[in-house]
Amino acid sequence: MIAALLLAGVVVVLWPTRLTVLTVRRPRDRAALLRAFATQDPRRAAVAGSALITALALLAGGPVAAVVSAAYSALGGRAFLRRSARQRAAVERSAALDGLAALAADLRAGLATAAAVTSPLAGATAASGRIGALTASVWRLAERTGAPAADLVERIEADARASDRAAASAAAQAAGAQATALLLAALPIGGIGLGMTIGADPVRVLLHTPIGAACAIVAVVLQTAGLLWAERLAR
Repeated sequence: MIAALLLAGVVVVLWPTRLTVLTVRRPRDRAALLRAFATQDPRRAAVAGSALITALALLAGGPVAAVVSAAYSALGGRAFLRRSARQRAAVERSAALDGLAALAADLRAGLATAAAVTSPLAGATAASGRIGALTASVWRLAERTGAPAADLVERIEADARASDRAAASAAAQAAGAQATALLLAALPIGGIGLGMTIGADPVRVLLHTPIGAACAIVAVVLQTAGLLWAERLAR
């Protein structure tokens, strides 16, 4: 049954793109399929992985192990999804900034029109929020005040890049606090390992006795709350 669950989980996570990639031999087709997979929603893989881990824990260790595994796998899946979202947002923002630089150059060369400023770039940078709103108003402001549109676009780009540098600096300063939170969350694993080293059986106590089950569940709740709180403070 465990082997069947593992196989089913692999099929759910990989289907259809990855399994298709494995069967395609031409490099061009493989590259196209890999690009298609990169644009897929990662939520399916996170949910399938969490369900698979929970099912295996239920079969191997019982209901308490399933609850603990579900909580930890949900935290891991959440972290994976947030990281994927940040990576996609970073790629979109980088493309938007590159588009602003190219637009400014076209404006100075007289190659861009009002439509080039207000429609395509505004739609392309809508995911970047403030960049899209500012870019959409460039031509209106230039017409009303006579300000050079190229200068306005360059100032938007410079402001956005300065914001990115400030955000990167803040993230670097918060990395230490986040690493400390993860270290504290992992300390119970060391305690369990120490108990097994001296001849005790903490896993059996935690998973198959009432007081151990209560301790395990309370510990998971506290760890989850602590990690979420530390994440909120860092953000």
